[in-house]
Amino acid sequence: MEEKIRYISVRFETTNKTYTFSTTDDSIKNNDAVVVETQRGIEYSTVVSDPFEKPNISLEIKPIIRKATNEDKKQFERNKEDAVEARQICQEESDNLELQMNVISAEYTLDRAKITFTYLADDRVDFRELLKVLASIFHCRIDLRQVGTRDKAKMVSGIGVCGRELCCARFIGDFDRISINMAKNQLLALNIQKLSGQCGNLMCCLRFEDDAYKDLRKDLPKLNSQVEYEGERFRITSMNVIAKNCKLENPEHAIFISLDDLIAKGKYNKPQKKEEKESVAEQ
Repeated sequence: MEEKIRYISVRFETTNKTYTFSTTDDSIKNNDAVVVETQRGIEYSTVVSDPFEKPNISLEIKPIIRKATNEDKKQFERNKEDAVEARQICQEESDNLELQMNVISAEYTLDRAKITFTYLADDRVDFRELLKVLASIFHCRIDLRQVGTRDKAKMVSGIGVCGRELCCARFIGDFDRISINMAKNQLLALNIQKLSGQCGNLMCCLRFEDDAYKDLRKDLPKLNSQVEYEGERFRITSMNVIAKNCKLENPEHAIFISLDDLIAKGKYNKPQKKEEKESVAEQ
């Protein structure tokens, strides 16, 4: 009887991304530790899903090698401990060669056939001599991988200004492009220092909150635009789409009203939708 192929997702300890593997072992279930082969080599990972239908992807789906044994788990833990010392050795040898590298982490494959060092550097680094030194120390394949400041924050983690663990370390798998326009959409003061995360770049939360703010503002006038309200002309000087209120000012006085009142009673040029803009352009 032909064995039925099942598809499951696994996750590695050092990443939030999930990867699909196949198996014919019916005993493998969610939360089990398994041994798989990736581009980096033999690795230890954890199952994070129940079996599902074959995904519609063109990439080859590799099979799980086996369910992890107690010896595999012990080896994985030993590798993590040894990797701490390996990172320190790599940093020392880099300093001896006067290379401008900040070694962030080291990671062994489960079978210790390869060790990957991740480092941060402002420019490209000629590490050919360093590779020779490390190979003579560790007697395995050496991989040196340069990453950016966002990757470092993701790997090191920390506490954000909200008081919670950094989003990049907690759940973000891939980094999206973030622009200052997203801060403008959210009506935030354009203070780069306050809008930047621990990596020194604009905070990731600007990106995944952007769509919600765009939706809340779609029928509202722009900040600093002119409106007519109860027979008077005002300028919108502040707006809070979460609290649903705004401040209107003119030379005589200032008033605070709800956004619902502004929409119902105010007179202003409503933002054109994309389809309307295209129609006007064609005319």
